[in-house]
Amino acid sequence: MDLQNLIPKLLISHFPVGLGGCRCNGLSFECCEYNITVFDEKKNESVHEIDGELIKLHHGSFSETDPAILRQFVNMKIISDEQWKLRMFLTEIKEKQTKISNSYAQSCLVDAGIHATKAKEGIKTSDPFAPLWVKCSAYFLADAISLMNLKRPSPTHMLEFIRGFKKDMINKSFETIHQCLGIERASTSLLDRMLKSTIGFSDMVEANGHSKIIQRKYNYLVQNSFLSDCYFYLGYTNRNNIIKIKDSLNRKLDFIHILRVALDIESDLLKVEQQASVLLKTINEILSNIKNQQV
Repeated sequence: MDLQNLIPKLLISHFPVGLGGCRCNGLSFECCEYNITVFDEKKNESVHEIDGELIKLHHGSFSETDPAILRQFVNMKIISDEQWKLRMFLTEIKEKQTKISNSYAQSCLVDAGIHATKAKEGIKTSDPFAPLWVKCSAYFLADAISLMNLKRPSPTHMLEFIRGFKKDMINKSFETIHQCLGIERASTSLLDRMLKSTIGFSDMVEANGHSKIIQRKYNYLVQNSFLSDCYFYLGYTNRNNIIKIKDSLNRKLDFIHILRVALDIESDLLKVEQQASVLLKTINEILSNIKNQQV
């Protein structure tokens, strides 16, 4: 695809523009969208189909400080930058990329601990969403492990990355994540049900056309027998959307029905509590290991 031709079609000609995501990191599938960021100081995201390809349009800011967003800009390919503002911004990010990754990893570990704790507390109060928080915790822990190995969290490719990581104490923690997510359950029939609910949840929360990307990635992963990767991707996508509405989720009890299927959540609350405890133990061990390395 000629990326220069995208600029007038997306009506973003007056701003610096870059390509991020897996399309500029040397590892992508045919199903992967083009993640285009226009630095126009706006916040929303939208999905566009141009010449048969799916484009996810992000909006960025040169005053961005969130490490989760800054990490997405590492290795970004410049498409348009007449005044070299983007080039200078990306140079600054490259110089700080290890610090950015470490900060983001610490944030993910904190979020993983918060959601595991929320699951344990939710079980005590009969919160129907308690099993969801275990899944969210496990995905945040996966993000942290990826970042500690200097890899950008990328749900379509993350399992492939993690399989190749050296087997040290931190990376072996993925065994806990694998068990808590239930990845071994992946089957074509289950994934088909998860897909329909994932698309429905995306349309309710995002309403920006992201469901087209979800459908395309599902088709590719299932057709190529990447069932575990598809299971991980669908769950990760739901985690992201849950976090967007987490403060109001308990006021939307009807969402539990779609999320039970979308996230393939565990119905045995005793098992959920055990998973939350194991996740907390694992998170604390990793934090302790990081602290000892810094001494």
